[in-house]
Amino acid sequence: MQEWIANNGIIKKNMKNLILFIALCIGFNAFSQIFEPVKWETSVEKVSDSEYKLVTKASIDAGWHLYSQNVPEDGPIPTTFTFDNADGGIEMLGSTIEDEGHTVDDPVFEMEITYFENHATFKQKIKLLESKSTVNGTVEFMVCDDKRCLPPTEVDLVFSLNETSATEKINITGIIDNDAVNNALYGMVPENIELAASTEVEKKSLWTIFGLGFLGGLLALLTPCVFPMIPLTVSFFTKSSGQSKSSGVGKALLYGFFILLVYLILSIPFHLLDSVNPDILNEISTNVWLNVIFFAIFVFFAFSFFGYYELTLPASWTTKTTQGENTGGVIGVFFMALTLAIVSFSCTGPILGSLLAGSLTADGGAWQLTAGMAGFGVSLGLPFALFAMFPNMMNALPKSGGWLNTTKVILGFLELALAFKFLSNADLVKHWGLLKIEPFLILWIIIFGGLAIYLFGKIKFPHDALIKKLSFSRISGGILVAAFTIYLVSGFRVNKETNTFTSLTLLSGLAPPVGYSWLYPSASTNNLKTFKDLKEGMAYAKQVNKPIMIDFTGYACVNCRKMEEHIWPLEKIDNYLRNEYVLISLYVDDKKDLPADEKVEVNRVNGGKRLLKNYGHKWANFQTQFFKSNSQPYYVLLNSEGNKVLTEPVGYTPDEDEYAKFLEHGLEIFKKHRINKFSLD
Repeated sequence: MQEWIANNGIIKKNMKNLILFIALCIGFNAFSQIFEPVKWETSVEKVSDSEYKLVTKASIDAGWHLYSQNVPEDGPIPTTFTFDNADGGIEMLGSTIEDEGHTVDDPVFEMEITYFENHATFKQKIKLLESKSTVNGTVEFMVCDDKRCLPPTEVDLVFSLNETSATEKINITGIIDNDAVNNALYGMVPENIELAASTEVEKKSLWTIFGLGFLGGLLALLTPCVFPMIPLTVSFFTKSSGQSKSSGVGKALLYGFFILLVYLILSIPFHLLDSVNPDILNEISTNVWLNVIFFAIFVFFAFSFFGYYELTLPASWTTKTTQGENTGGVIGVFFMALTLAIVSFSCTGPILGSLLAGSLTADGGAWQLTAGMAGFGVSLGLPFALFAMFPNMMNALPKSGGWLNTTKVILGFLELALAFKFLSNADLVKHWGLLKIEPFLILWIIIFGGLAIYLFGKIKFPHDALIKKLSFSRISGGILVAAFTIYLVSGFRVNKETNTFTSLTLLSGLAPPVGYSWLYPSASTNNLKTFKDLKEGMAYAKQVNKPIMIDFTGYACVNCRKMEEHIWPLEKIDNYLRNEYVLISLYVDDKKDLPADEKVEVNRVNGGKRLLKNYGHKWANFQTQFFKSNSQPYYVLLNSEGNKVLTEPVGYTPDEDEYAKFLEHGLEIFKKHRINKFSLD
């Protein structure tokens, strides 16, 4: 209890930070709006031939406060300027000077804070050590009004020391002519395109993701960290002295609900990220080094499941939540649920990690993660509530034993196989050419072949009990895994029509594309004539007078591979794509740098700005600016001039007839408009 009181003292001491966090949350979520109360503009004052003043002006909307560069510790985030001097070409002369602001005793932070209203000017004096035309910088800042604070934001700054081109001025002034930028980048502006009545993509059902999360929770239940807790916890609620049976059942139901709540809370930060930048989850999922980190983490998880070491959260966390259980009542039940989540982390952590990584690479982003977490929490909490209401059902539960560790080891093999999916993502995006289809299949054959041998009792891990006789479940499981291994081997059969290896349906989206090969490489999907540049593809479409299908895709997009490898090769679909349409595939996760004249700052659809640095940024911006969608795959049918959408775009469409109807409908409209045009002429 003394430790708990001490902890309360720490909480009170840091109450200002808690208030700041709540304010940030409100800023993120209030009415799902995107606020941009500060506009930045840069200019340069020449002092001498080698000395300049870099001037940054902030225009602040009424009611908002921008904080000074000098803020006491534990206060709000100060305004901070950094200037790129990687080549050592400039010398900073003194610190950044700012206007005189308003200094007040802030009641929230309990300190004197200086802030700016309406406008502010910052100047940094520099000396050139070598010839330069521009200086790049960044400003990080935080703003608040009387109701909310916005999260810290970074804005790129460009200071032109000489006469600048029109493209450079777009970056410098912060005043963006979106039509000019879009015309330069894509050869069109949004107003030139006639959109269909609705361009909403039908996202993967959240119920499907919920079901996958539910399945993950069931797997977690069958681990030695969780399964033995079911009868112990249920007995505690139903047999505790001093309470009626109905009261015990009520607390068990509450316990199950709080388990669900704990896992739902874990998804909240990703909604905050998604509200700031709708592309953030896609950028995270396609980040090369993050995928490499995921690979390393999954390998680490796998060997934990094999029993070589245990994953545990800090013991102090368990101690504090256990103390909270003694509070009693509803709060005590909540801390019991939190304690379960912490002590079972060694088994649930890797499964949750898989769910997290899978959601980040899916189309629905934060909401899919929430749906998956909800499914996980429901399946984990349901047994505690169910067995509390019907305690006799516990007699049907199998007894704890070696089978629980076997389940963990099986999950370890699965984690190891999935690890190579993330390494494959990084390899595809970066074009390293290391993990092509051949080594990927070989690694999976080794992993699942090893799992089959383990199930047949020929391999033993640290915590495995001595096997005297193979059970029916191990024998049948071993046969199924061995059959799957043989199925993987069949992936080395050559498809004579496409001159590539045979695509395996069960590995669609998990394995690299079959054209990404050492022995049978193919630069285009199914040997289709494919353009990867929008302007080039549009010019060809005009030349041959055919409609366009824009394929918004990604190297790390699972459903894109499923469509390309299993729907596009079908005869009637292939005929449309090969003979009737001009196919333009735009990869939104292509990390190849853009030419210098295309690295421009653009407005986001939902507010704010972004700097286009690579081709992935360019095509993702094109999709969101023109078609108000940021999920892949996404298919748009245009006329040969590229200025009219022929029919409502679609996303992932695994039904052959439905997808064929989409292509047929677009072709019919194109031909009809072409006939009408000739008639008018």
